Amino acid sequence: MHVLRRTTVATTVMLAAISLGACSSSGSASGPAEDKAPVDRANWPAEVPTSGLVKGLELPLESYLPSYADQVVVDTALRTLQTRCMSEYGLTVDLPRPGANPPPYSNALSIERRYGISDRAQAQKYGYGLPKELTRSLEPVEKGLSGVEVEVLTGQKKPEFVPPKGAKVSVGRFGGVPEPARAEYNGKKLHEGGCAGWSKRRLKVNEGDAGFVSHLASTSLSESRPLKPVEKALKSWSACMKGKGRKAADPYRAMEQGYADGDGTTKNAIELALDDIDCKEQTRLIEVWFKEESAVQKRLIEENKDQLAAVKKRMGEVLAAAKAVK
Repeated sequence: MHVLRRTTVATTVMLAAISLGACSSSGSASGPAEDKAPVDRANWPAEVPTSGLVKGLELPLESYLPSYADQVVVDTALRTLQTRCMSEYGLTVDLPRPGANPPPYSNALSIERRYGISDRAQAQKYGYGLPKELTRSLEPVEKGLSGVEVEVLTGQKKPEFVPPKGAKVSVGRFGGVPEPARAEYNGKKLHEGGCAGWSKRRLKVNEGDAGFVSHLASTSLSESRPLKPVEKALKSWSACMKGKGRKAADPYRAMEQGYADGDGTTKNAIELALDDIDCKEQTRLIEVWFKEESAVQKRLIEENKDQLAAVKKRMGEVLAAAKAVK
């Protein structure tokens, strides 16, 4: 249901179905003993930001995406169904535990960084980076699974490691296009898309819904950018940055500069991040941009009200189906 964001690694993309809700709630592989202990919710992202320049802000389209807590419920049901499905092939696997390794933001709109960084207290410690506990691990799930387990789970063969000619070996990088899995295992035909695909069909997950909402959100961001109030605020922000000896046309360029010499947490990056946020506060950039984009989103919601109503209805049905899985 979530559009998961941010990876170009072919293997990770291929195995997105394994990670139980790409965007979001998977953790590292967990064993039976860990399953008995409750998941620590301390680092779960708040549905609405509680600090920084975006405190209390929520874009209209966010109501058409599941909250992180609801996503964990769905992902937990998917994990249960996938584990059960695998056992029918005589395979016992420990899949990532939903909620154990949360993302930094509640949903794909990422309001906390939608207009660049927004939390001064966090920037003082990490610059443009993120605290380790909020950095979602991208370690592919197939690392702990055998080739046949990957096939039964995903409906595709486990990719082989193929280093570029002349390159040093690097664990976790794979090449080539994933091949279709075998037709059956242990005398039982594999499901289309493997157990992962089967589990999503059981809950009637419509992955196109999140894609549709995210497309509208992308449209609202691009349409709001050239609006006069936003343009004026951006120019004021850029002028403020220039007054601090910085050169950046917009917050995204500043963020690129912050990551230019490392992971965004260097001394220079922290100083740049603090200037960036101070100029945002001085010029009310985030306040202005949020207001303009919210108006665009309300228009898009009205223009697509029937489709979005269907999205919200399906979202509720999927959640209800997930809660029924025992």
